[in-house]
Parts: sequence; C-alpha cells; structure tokens
Amino acid sequence: MENGMAASARRKKLISLLGESDLPLSGAKLGSRTGVSRQIVVQDIALLRAEGYPIVSTARGYLLEQRRQALRVFKVCHTDEQAEDELTTITDFGGRVLDVMVNHRIYGKVTAPLDIKNRRDIRRFVDDLQSGRSTLLLNVTSGYHFHTVSAEREEMLDEIEEALRGKQYLAELLPYEIEKNQTHCLTPE
Repeated sequence: MENGMAASARRKKLISLLGESDLPLSGAKLGSRTGVSRQIVVQDIALLRAEGYPIVSTARGYLLEQRRQALRVFKVCHTDEQAEDELTTITDFGGRVLDVMVNHRIYGKVTAPLDIKNRRDIRRFVDDLQSGRSTLLLNVTSGYHFHTVSAEREEMLDEIEEALRGKQYLAELLPYEIEKNQTHCLTPE
C-alpha cells in the first residue's frame, strides 16, 4: 500500500509541481514532495501521460511541456438545463474551459476553476451538480457568467465563438465589464 496523499490528489499535486517549475524535477524529489517512492511517481507520470498531460522525461527529471495556448474570455448567458450543451459546444470545437466567473454587483468577481476539456469531464461535472446540494454559479447573476477558454489556435476560439453565438449563448459585454487593454475578451458587436 502506498503512503502519502490519495492517488488522485497526488497526481494533481504532481501536475501542479511540474507546472510551477521551469527546471526538470527528479522522480525522487517529486516523491519526497508527495510522500511516495520514486517508483510510484514513475507510475503516476505514466498515468498522467495517458490522460494527455504533456510530460517530458529528461536526464535530470520531468518537465511539463508548456504549450502556448490561445485564451479568450466569453461572456455567456443560459439556463441550468443548457449548461451541459454550452460546455459540450466549447470542448467539441477543441476548447478547454479553464474557469467560470461571475461579476456580482455586491460581491464583485467570483471565480472558480473548472478545467473541463472533454465530454467525460462534462459528465463528471454534471453528475456532481445533480448529486449535490449546490447550483451553478450562474444562478447568482441571472444566468450571466464568463468562461476563460483555451485552445491551440485563435481560429479554434473563433469557431467556438461562432458556435456559441449560433446557439444564442453569447452575451454582450457591458461598458463596466470591458477593462482597459483587455484584448482577450469579446467586444460588443
């Protein structure tokens, strides 16, 4: 039996450690930081690679290959019932939903990480909502919310934007929502 943190939490920690480091991290160092042996780290790295994480092995350790991603913030509005379709639309066009943010008039900006990249993640998200006592963050702002979306290329974000527009999920930015020099946000038409 392995010591240290639970396997899924440990793998998230490995991704976090690799993402924060510009230098390779050895299996032994990663093991000591997560409370397991180097061999467990090797197994975890193999599983993370199978999940699609771009982890590179070097003579000095492991690196998380940082691919340059295009980012865009989309302001959207829809019902609870349309949330799954909205997320599916984004991921089917190659987008990764990094977070959700609402701009509440009293509480200000409230952001929660999502990291939804495929239909399996969407299913898990929807199942968690249905089995819990929580509701979508969009409910505190009458359906209006923002998603930061990443994709390999700007053209993919353009396709996502068009698909969201076609489904009437896109919402117009209000003047106070447009920050100075904010080029990654949609602008009103």
